[in-house]
Amino acid sequence: MGLCGTDQDKKRLVTRLKRIEGQIRGVSKMIEQDKDCMDVLRQVTSVSGAMRGVWLQIVGDHIRGCVQNASLDVINRDQLIDELMEHLGKIR
Repeated sequence: MGLCGTDQDKKRLVTRLKRIEGQIRGVSKMIEQDKDCMDVLRQVTSVSGAMRGVWLQIVGDHIRGCVQNASLDVINRDQLIDELMEHLGKIR
């Protein structure tokens, strides 16, 4: 099973992830250059927030796509919901 979003959604995800990749390289550089701890922490918080945005988009696409499409197939729908609930239960 692949990602649930449209091609446009997937393109948007890849763009966001490439931006996040650049942010992570920036954090690494900051550490190598011995930058101030609070400046590094701010950037790490920014990266974490960006990754949460990616997570939210994928979860939303999953609910709007996979779960909604499976609503006609009760067994499949229940399995998808159970998998999602298990995943959500692991979030801290």
